[in-house]
Amino acid sequence: MATAAVLKRLARGAAQTVSVGARGTTSPTDAQLAHYAVTALIEEARLTPKPALVDRRGSGAHRDLDLATMLRSAQALEPTFLALARAARRRGEPSALLRTELAQIGRVGEQDMLCATSGSNAHRGAIWIVGLLVAGAAVDASAVSTAAPSIPGITTHPAALHICTRAAQIACFPDRFAAPSDSHGERARQRYQVGGARREAQDGFPHVVDVGLPALLAARAGGVDENAARVDALLAIMASLDDTCLLHRAGLAGLHAGQHGARRVLQAGGSSTPAGRAALAALEHALLSLNASPGGAADLLAATLFLDMLAHHDAGRSPDPWNI
Repeated sequence: MATAAVLKRLARGAAQTVSVGARGTTSPTDAQLAHYAVTALIEEARLTPKPALVDRRGSGAHRDLDLATMLRSAQALEPTFLALARAARRRGEPSALLRTELAQIGRVGEQDMLCATSGSNAHRGAIWIVGLLVAGAAVDASAVSTAAPSIPGITTHPAALHICTRAAQIACFPDRFAAPSDSHGERARQRYQVGGARREAQDGFPHVVDVGLPALLAARAGGVDENAARVDALLAIMASLDDTCLLHRAGLAGLHAGQHGARRVLQAGGSSTPAGRAALAALEHALLSLNASPGGAADLLAATLFLDMLAHHDAGRSPDPWNI
């Protein structure tokens, strides 16, 4: 089930969450959850500039992907996210049966993605990461209904803690019908003995609730514009994540270049400052020279944006409060 770290984070925001719930808000429908998930993938893809990742400027370190392909992939996944939400809401609780059903839906979604991209892997990791959060939100609909844009005294949205806990509980059950994985990420995880996307989910998405969301909220609170706030959230995730995409493409040299370079940007004041922009350009140059791309961090940024959208769901705002 959920780890002790997840439960500790959940308890930290419990009192505030209960008080917000008195507003009598309503949780998103399954269709809204699917829409938010697709919107998060689209907004992550469009965010510019991102170091060595596909964005509005070009393909970064990817030869088989561009922005148009990423957008087609995201849009093709809406039926998958809808099916994940419906299955989770129907089952009602995390279980081995739900985990198996979600995995089967995810594998069909992966084939839909590959059809939309002519065989390129645009969002395999995001199907797992964002898909679990969609399921967690559908299972724990009461947590979504307590969401608020911000609550003084805590570092992230309280509803996000509930959703990530539910998603972690689901992720901890085995997928009984999974074939042995030979993906790039799995090989990197085993070779370098890092947790990877599976551990991230089972631990309750710490790089989302403890890193990405707090960085995003702190940047906004500091007056940073939304584009730069999202780039800084990505960099905060990169600075501590053992990104298996970087490890697969460039080994430890790629991982260290990504982590150290991201820290230098943040230490220079973030991507909105002249010094930060120079450090960001240097980070991108270093990653491109290694043909390395922080795809794992990008997936977790999409998860961060998804949870941020849910936090605004009952505030009477559009699910895309800022359209990049």
